[in-house]
Amino acid sequence: MPQFHIPDMTCKHCEATINAAIKELDAAASITVDLPNHLVSIESKQDGATLEAAIREAGYTPAII
Repeated sequence: MPQFHIPDMTCKHCEATINAAIKELDAAASITVDLPNHLVSIESKQDGATLEAAIREAGYTPAII
């Protein structure tokens, strides 16, 4: 399960934008967000690099942990 640190994810709007970007790739993805620590864990059929690219395209700067 890829986990990302996304320092510029700071609010519920950011969280919703990232969730939407991931769900666009994999509607069945399971997404867990830890907003105070800027962490997102994703259980998906997509690989980490594809998920990272989707988050970047949504305007954020993820780093795989």
